[in-house]
Amino acid sequence: MNGGVEYTVAEEEINLTRGPSGLGFNIVGGTDQQYVSNDSGIYVSRIKENGAAALDGRLQEGDKILSVNGQDLKNLLHQDAVDLFRNAGYAVSLRVQHRLQVQNGPIGHRGEGDPSGIPIFMVLVPVFALTMVAAWAFMRYRQL
Repeated sequence: MNGGVEYTVAEEEINLTRGPSGLGFNIVGGTDQQYVSNDSGIYVSRIKENGAAALDGRLQEGDKILSVNGQDLKNLLHQDAVDLFRNAGYAVSLRVQHRLQVQNGPIGHRGEGDPSGIPIFMVLVPVFALTMVAAWAFMRYRQL
């Protein structure tokens, strides 16, 4: 293994209804400003809070948008892609590609109180050891 993170891709059709602030996301990419090296695709750079995309919940930052209302986004200038989104109408169908990290090995439990996934003993053992050293030092130097 090369030590890199492995990914798999999944495609999904997402239908959004344009809201007061548009579709609720920003894009990057295009043939004139590649976001990913050797890929002129269009990517979601930001999901706007309370926008149509955020309320739907499926579109994520970093997703690649493959088509808008059936129109392929390959080989477009950035501004042409922006114009396509702006003129897409009220009901917009997006074909997107999600990039998912592959989980290698057993899946550990991550409870609400442990968002980082670090096992509790990895924290408690060093804290206990430091407490013991501090107590020993206190008792040792208190007698002097």
